[in-house]
Amino acid sequence: MSKRQLTIRYIIFYILFSPDSWQVLTGLIAASFLTPLVALPDKGYGARAILFIMIGTIGYAAARIPARGVTQILKKWILGDNRP
Repeated sequence: MSKRQLTIRYIIFYILFSPDSWQVLTGLIAASFLTPLVALPDKGYGARAILFIMIGTIGYAAARIPARGVTQILKKWILGDNRP
């Protein structure tokens, strides 16, 4: 298999068609919204950082199946019948 040249278009399509990208995005969104709701006001930055990482990891893991669905829909919508 020949090596592809790295272009902006290739990177954007790789990010769009990778389920991991959608999982990371879902984990970050979940952590951003839920951490302030869960963190107690008397806790310091360290405790909030750990909660952010924990909630982000849970969001990442929970988004596996929906991320695959989003990726498949995007492939069908953007590539049409030219899918590999």
